[in-house]
Amino acid sequence: MQKRRVVVTGIGAVTPLGNDARTSWEKATSGISGVGRVTRLNADDFPAKVAAEVKEFNIEQFIEKKEARKMDRFTHYAVAASLMAVKDAGLDINEDNAGRVGVWIGSGIGGMETFEQQHETFMKRGYRRVSPFFVPMMIPDMAAGQVSITLGARGFNSCTVTACATGTNSIGDAFKVIQRGDADAMVTGGAEAPITKMSFAGFCANTALSTNEDPEKASRPFDKNRDGFVMGEGSGIVVLEELEHAIARGANIYAEIVGYGATGDAYHITAPAPEGEGGARAMKMALDDGGLSPEDVGYINAHGTSTGYNDKYETMAIKSVFVQHAYKLAVSSTKSMTGHLLGAAGGIEAIFTALTLKEGILPPTINYETPDPDCDLDYVPNEARRVQVEAAISNSLGFGGHNATLAFRKYNG
Repeated sequence: MQKRRVVVTGIGAVTPLGNDARTSWEKATSGISGVGRVTRLNADDFPAKVAAEVKEFNIEQFIEKKEARKMDRFTHYAVAASLMAVKDAGLDINEDNAGRVGVWIGSGIGGMETFEQQHETFMKRGYRRVSPFFVPMMIPDMAAGQVSITLGARGFNSCTVTACATGTNSIGDAFKVIQRGDADAMVTGGAEAPITKMSFAGFCANTALSTNEDPEKASRPFDKNRDGFVMGEGSGIVVLEELEHAIARGANIYAEIVGYGATGDAYHITAPAPEGEGGARAMKMALDDGGLSPEDVGYINAHGTSTGYNDKYETMAIKSVFVQHAYKLAVSSTKSMTGHLLGAAGGIEAIFTALTLKEGILPPTINYETPDPDCDLDYVPNEARRVQVEAAISNSLGFGGHNATLAFRKYNG
């Protein structure tokens, strides 16, 4: 049976760069950092002092205050980004098509903020004062659940939790739902609100976060002086749609999603497999799934976390898959500007990859100052570049050895 073709018809985002996808993209292509001194907690209590926080976001612009109070902040971001994505797609979800429109939105850690607040209440005042909404606010699948309720989307509904690969796995899984005929459209991506005392403490304890106190310089993927990632928050959501369905209603098409690869390292709970072996297999799987040769790809939106092992091993993985062509394609990490949105990272990076194909602009890797001999590819240093590319991939790699890659083609009608 011939695979159904799937395209991206809507984008929505809440990020440290802006509270919509277009603003986030314009700032990313302008090389603007969304990182600042952390304000959601007392920076003096931690060795890491900076974070990429969402700014001036008001959920009441999207839903009523009464409903918002029943949701954790990660769900706020997901609901807002989803409403923007569906509006951008011009997709009318109604009684006739609701069963063919699904939602697949993941979160790496879910409602950590709610958990901490309710635990404090329990310890001080007992179980009777714990909110009856505690569990449904905290669990990671509630972003997908609340988006489904808000939109009235009754089709395939699921949630992926694969740490920092969550957003990419979610989109890839949703892509397959449409491709095999189980839905005509999917609202999909990731959402995260991890800037809380306990999650910040946890990542500080395992020395994953940058201790660079200069906010604009702290996230520096592939640079020799990188010292850890910068925690970010927000949501990136896309509307995926079966091609003929999109054409029939005159939808704007950003790009075609053609391939998906997902693998496991089976190696270590936090460290990537040596030489990025698992990530390399995910990239190759996505290329094979999409009928692409390595030479077809002109751009890679890298996982590029600004940590020592990740950037080195991802570079090695790219070279193992693309061989000599690795030195001819462009690789950039938009985490240099957004910080690392954990489970939401793959969502916003899929949006950036689709816009790269649509608009012919490669977003840069900012703060690239000192080359690392182990990282010797073209990382689009510091300034965006106008280049038309026909195909691109986006990588995400997560704790637990989860690797995921999405492959996109430019849509030429």
